[in-house]
Amino acid sequence: MLPDIFQGAISRLNKAVNLANIELEVLERLKHPKAALQVSIPVRMDDGTLKIFKGFRVRHNDSRGPTKGGIRYHPDVSMSEVMALAFWMTLKCAVVNIPYGGGKGGIIVDPKKLSNIELERLSRAYIQKIADFIGPDVDIPAPDVYTNAMIMGWMKDEYSNIVRKDCPDIITGKPIALGGSVGRDDATGRGGYYCLKELEKKLKFKPKNMRIAIQGFGNAGQHVARLLSADGYKIVAVSDSLGGIYDEKGLDISSLIAAKQQNKSVQSTLLEGSKAQAITNAALLELELDILIPAALENQITAVNAANIKASIIVELANGPVNIEADPILNENKILVVPDILANAGGVAVSYFEWVQNKAGFYWDEEEVHTRLHRIMCTAFEKVYAYKEHYKTDMRTAAYISALQRLSAAIEAGGTERYFSGKH
Repeated sequence: MLPDIFQGAISRLNKAVNLANIELEVLERLKHPKAALQVSIPVRMDDGTLKIFKGFRVRHNDSRGPTKGGIRYHPDVSMSEVMALAFWMTLKCAVVNIPYGGGKGGIIVDPKKLSNIELERLSRAYIQKIADFIGPDVDIPAPDVYTNAMIMGWMKDEYSNIVRKDCPDIITGKPIALGGSVGRDDATGRGGYYCLKELEKKLKFKPKNMRIAIQGFGNAGQHVARLLSADGYKIVAVSDSLGGIYDEKGLDISSLIAAKQQNKSVQSTLLEGSKAQAITNAALLELELDILIPAALENQITAVNAANIKASIIVELANGPVNIEADPILNENKILVVPDILANAGGVAVSYFEWVQNKAGFYWDEEEVHTRLHRIMCTAFEKVYAYKEHYKTDMRTAAYISALQRLSAAIEAGGTERYFSGKH
């Protein structure tokens, strides 16, 4: 039986397959990851003890190109989760028409409990274990939850040591000094921002009238907050893993970002006399809002709390923040959801740019990166929104239709039942 998270992710395709008349063989292929690897990673800790960590890497589908996807460090990582994330990446790359398939990796660990040198040992040891499973033209990792540019640099260096040559194209999201791309640091948030600006044009709302809450104030959450705040949107609540703050008159986003960069929590910015108040992550989701941006982890909006969501628009900057049981409730309440496979695709788009630049040995300036990303995101958004209108469906299903059409074309090019049975 398929793992629950992965099974739930796959089951969402059924509606799109029926609406767009996609061959069932395409769906059957997507149900089965191409390859999945589980490894044990021994690490010598600072106190001399040996600890064994469990790691994963999944290559979901490479019909349209090598697989691509982040590596997350989190206590709740599982094979089921990594499979689902790799599947979503397959669809995401197809939605924005990037020649990649989906991959993903992770390690069961709380990185906050490791010293910097333990973190480096773990990162290098993970690459040693999966080196034969990845490659610049096979599977290209990137950062994800609780991993960053420095960790990607360690991984790139370790892989280069193993193959005895410099391989900047093995990993994206690297420090710029090691072959990273300008514009990669804010790419996920910027991609979501571009989607919201396109929605602004469609629905003709005024930024100053829109109240926004952002659950998750890591890289993506900070950058989308910065961009939206600069445009006049009112950010009334943000949160991190320790909780959030809320002020109906709007928050000082620059101060919050400065605090996070000093490794402080969002709630640590609450000073005596502040009109902002502390709230929980769960409470943030149910605030009186116009736009809700879940930018943390999956399964934040479920059948339990979906009916309590008051925002009229949800922009999924996290992967899978709305689970399948919540979808019909949100749709019935006419809440427009910009799905993760579109809204957060900016990260993989600029990762693709980085990989292309690494292979060419020629690097672009930030304006070119932003221009190319804007074009990709707006083109993808326009197509998904048009499918939403044409098929009279929700945006998630419309995005799945867009992805499935491109995946179907690639899979059918190699022959499916229609061809081999002589029905073509």
